[in-house]
Amino acid sequence: MTIKQFITDCITGIDGESADIGRVLWVLGALAFLGLSVYAVLKSGTFDGMGFGAGYGGVLGGGGAAIGMKAKTEPGPEQ
Repeated sequence: MTIKQFITDCITGIDGESADIGRVLWVLGALAFLGLSVYAVLKSGTFDGMGFGAGYGGVLGGGGAAIGMKAKTEPGPEQ
């Protein structure tokens, strides 16, 4: 599996072709969260592990819940 295929699998629906806006926003939100956390560490030199864990858990949990609720409306693979 290539990195391109992995990213495509992460941001598309069940059919593997149509982009899912919820998944795209989830990935962008997670990357922004991680990037801002790294920036905060480099800028101030401190890191709150509990705050990071709670915030990142919220981002991942919310995204997973949204994908789970939307699973019944996604188009299936064409046969």
